Amino acid sequence: MAVQGSSDVLVDELYETTHQLRGFVEARLRKGGASVARLRAMRMLAHAEQPLRMRDLSEMTGVAARTTTSIVDGLERDGLVERVRHPHDRRAFLVRLTDEGVRCHREAEEVDRLALAEATAALGAEDRELLRDLLARIRTATS
Repeated sequence: MAVQGSSDVLVDELYETTHQLRGFVEARLRKGGASVARLRAMRMLAHAEQPLRMRDLSEMTGVAARTTTSIVDGLERDGLVERVRHPHDRRAFLVRLTDEGVRCHREAEEVDRLALAEATAALGAEDRELLRDLLARIRTATS
């Protein structure tokens, strides 16, 4: 049972499950030098049609600008992203994946996919559909 951090044990269990799932995936990604945060940033860059401004990347990943800068600094240090001058604003830079970043992103996505498949393997199709429906109801109630 989850440690009570709210007035609703269901919410506590949902939070604990999410936290545990993230740790499960994080441990597998770490073996290849990745992390959930780095994967999220690479995922946004991989799916973008053009290089992104840091502010846009921060908004898309849902993390603070300072945290995004730290993530991008690490990715750049590892040769996975590069900063390029903004074509219309000489003071600004855009971020894009390098060829090595594209390769590492694909590998990390596969690790993520396999980890999540392992974590949810005990759920059949009917269970998965029910859980998705229940979670959708919560999202609808809070939107």
